[in-house]
Amino acid sequence: MVEAEVKVQREILHWGIIRNFAQRLESISTNSNSYSTMLPRLLFIWLSFFHPFYVSVTEIEQVQKTRVVQVSTRIFFDDLEKAIDKKYKISVNILKPKDRKKVNECIAAYINSHLKVSANGVILPLRFIGYEIEEEAAWCYFESDAVAPVKKFSIQNDILYEQHDSQINMIHAIVNGKRQSTKLDNPSSNAEFNY
Repeated sequence: MVEAEVKVQREILHWGIIRNFAQRLESISTNSNSYSTMLPRLLFIWLSFFHPFYVSVTEIEQVQKTRVVQVSTRIFFDDLEKAIDKKYKISVNILKPKDRKKVNECIAAYINSHLKVSANGVILPLRFIGYEIEEEAAWCYFESDAVAPVKKFSIQNDILYEQHDSQINMIHAIVNGKRQSTKLDNPSSNAEFNY
């Protein structure tokens, strides 16, 4: 996919998110036609038009039955390609890889160097399982060996911080069905979850 097509797809997603937000605002303010309810909506749409967003989402979960920790990270694939190119001086095509093994190695190395997960104070070595493309993003999957029941996750996540000053990394951590979430704005890169 060429860079122009990626930009178009990102804009479509971007405007879909804006439309969804506007619909939520509208549902909140259906009983009011005042300017005070319209102003936040217009301001958000105006700011979104002029400012692109850069977001990754990481989900970390300890599987009850096996006690392994599974990690899934969603990153815009074009941003990931650029980050790999910049860091390793290697051009990769995540959508249509010529050498899938090399692409896997690059993705694993990049994410493992920018995402550290500790359980109960011990850093977990994360094995790269693979990736899949969903719309304009790559879902990258990792897994640890079995660990003792998690009482505390400590996460260091600075994925794409070197690419975008406005990068936001969302983190969701799940243990025993209890989900906790946080948002890290560049340069903040550390989060903790206690269970």
